[in-house]
Amino acid sequence: MAIAAMALASCTQEKPATLDIDNKLTAEEIAQARLTPPVMWKMGRLGAASLSPDGTKALYTVTRYNMEENKGLTQIYVRDMASGEEQALTDNTSSNSDPQWSADGSLIYFTSNRSGSTQLWQMNPAGGAVKQITDIEGGIEGYGVAPAADKLFYVKKVHAADTKSSDIYKDMDKSKARIYDDLMARHWDYWDEGEYSHIFVADLTANGLANDKDILGAEAAWDAPLAPYFDTAEIAWSNNGKMLAYTCKPLTGAEYAISTDSDIFIYNTEDGSTVNINKLLSSKGMRIMEFVGYDRYPVWSPDDSQLAFCSMATPGYESDKDRLFVYDMKSQERKEITPAFDHSASNVIWKDNSTIYFLSAIEGTQQVCKVGVADANVEVITKGDHDIASMSIAGDKCLTTLMTISRDKELYEVNLADGALAQLSNINSHVYDNVKMGEVQKRWIKTTDGKEMLTWVILPPDFDPAKKYPTLLYCEGGPQSVVSQGWSYRWNFQLMAAQGYVVVAPNRRGCPSFGSEWREQISGDYAGQNIQDYLAAIDEVAKEPWCDTEHMGCVGASYGGYSVYYLAGHHEGRFKAFISHCGIFNFESMYGETEELFFINHDYGGNYWDKSNAIAQRSYANSPHKFVQNWNTPILIITGEYDFRIPYTQSLQAFTAARLKGVDARLVEFENEAHQVFKPQNSIVWNREFFGWLDKYLK
Repeated sequence: MAIAAMALASCTQEKPATLDIDNKLTAEEIAQARLTPPVMWKMGRLGAASLSPDGTKALYTVTRYNMEENKGLTQIYVRDMASGEEQALTDNTSSNSDPQWSADGSLIYFTSNRSGSTQLWQMNPAGGAVKQITDIEGGIEGYGVAPAADKLFYVKKVHAADTKSSDIYKDMDKSKARIYDDLMARHWDYWDEGEYSHIFVADLTANGLANDKDILGAEAAWDAPLAPYFDTAEIAWSNNGKMLAYTCKPLTGAEYAISTDSDIFIYNTEDGSTVNINKLLSSKGMRIMEFVGYDRYPVWSPDDSQLAFCSMATPGYESDKDRLFVYDMKSQERKEITPAFDHSASNVIWKDNSTIYFLSAIEGTQQVCKVGVADANVEVITKGDHDIASMSIAGDKCLTTLMTISRDKELYEVNLADGALAQLSNINSHVYDNVKMGEVQKRWIKTTDGKEMLTWVILPPDFDPAKKYPTLLYCEGGPQSVVSQGWSYRWNFQLMAAQGYVVVAPNRRGCPSFGSEWREQISGDYAGQNIQDYLAAIDEVAKEPWCDTEHMGCVGASYGGYSVYYLAGHHEGRFKAFISHCGIFNFESMYGETEELFFINHDYGGNYWDKSNAIAQRSYANSPHKFVQNWNTPILIITGEYDFRIPYTQSLQAFTAARLKGVDARLVEFENEAHQVFKPQNSIVWNREFFGWLDKYLK
């Protein structure tokens, strides 16, 4: 298949209209000096940033929103690292994203919808000489240009399987039925319609693309990169442009639903061959090393002699430690280089052929680390209460995006010698200069089993210790996700504090960044120690004279939503209001309704019908729905209709139970959202309901 880049007549989709962006604060908002949902939506959101090959320029994106239009727009910027001068390379007539430098720094590649669908474009570093590269029917989902600029990979949807009855029964063309013979019928927020994301490799010529090839094969009924996030960071060109490494889980049906066994594949562009480096056999036909969990994010060494990747050891455990491995292309040996480091590795970058930098979550923060390939000695480079979200290295320069509980991401330069940080950008100064943030306290609270637990306590702006404040216990989702120094546009601690609430956010059992034992303890023990951790945190803060113990609330989403449901039956009068967003209510029905079964197989301990499985039976015996008889506290329940991970029916069950019990309850259901609420106007409604409920019962 050959697709000419400049044959643009086939792009029949309507071009986007100009989107007005006016994020200035009103006089009333400035006078109020308080973070509110509308003010938060006037903030620009920094994307990942990258250094030019010579380290002199930084490339990044900022996304801003128009609340009335209910949508956002992403612009591309370039910054001179020496002078600090910044320039917008795109305007607000189209959304432009995923900018990447060419290997020599002379071009910037990016995706844009300016021609009507998402295609690949290029421009020079000054924003001129703009040229469309692809004209792929239906658009592309991601891309990567080979270093020599002679080849391109792009990701697009292909129809690999017929699943709808309208495809099967041609005489019933108005039928809307879907017919399935195996799992998974749906994933995250979409039904399986037989379409999958595939990687295509093509020659990049002066006249466009030529010799496009689907390297998975047209009949492959699986995705690369992996569903449901489709992260193109799972695909990497070798520096010589002859090999493409990528992540894939070539499984289907029930096997796919219960497995996390993805692998790293290497496609050879010269002979079309593909090798799975995680399933190699020895000369005697024996497995060299077992790789049965997630293997992802391949990254080539500068000389292409080695390939680094992240790997989880435990099959079916999606939150296992991400170990860092290096694969030797010549010997085919694979070596773990973080065996003594009890934290995960991410955002891997080769500094040279013997040194790797990566990011890692450590004690509720995220830091830059480095490791020697030969000695496997890990050194933590940065320190401080912050989250470094992304990193780019060119020569001796290191560019990061850094955020805290009190500030969204900004550009920072890191001195790789001593870890010193220097802030470069101030994208949201119009907000920070006019809005007061509350104090963030870092507390280590003793748990019921005698351990120390990091808990963030966020106080309202202008906090007065002589006053009493309603206090919220925040329950983290995951359950294996960290309560870190991150800024959130959905569950924002400073936003809660700005409405007059003290927020207590504990890193209870199960939260990563405190070692494997702490993270793994929660699996099979949902109703156990982590629940006691929650209560230990709120009970400790309740001792403060400024804590209004008669007006405490409990809020959370996902696993945090489950925690709310469980605590509603076990809180012994501590709380006067609950809010659960997309929480698990009934473990047995959840097992039959969710899609990625490996998650609950691991965390519940198994299915509900295996009566011989003591761990699983304990999990099901402690399902929140079995303690509804104890519910007596007002509860707000929020869900999204397209949430297939924790289906909205879980929330319906909880709402029904609450109302039949006579408990004050409200159900908020978003018909066009999934597990999280992303759309601007939905977010405002979410916040109005969230704070309206809390204000009604806690103030």
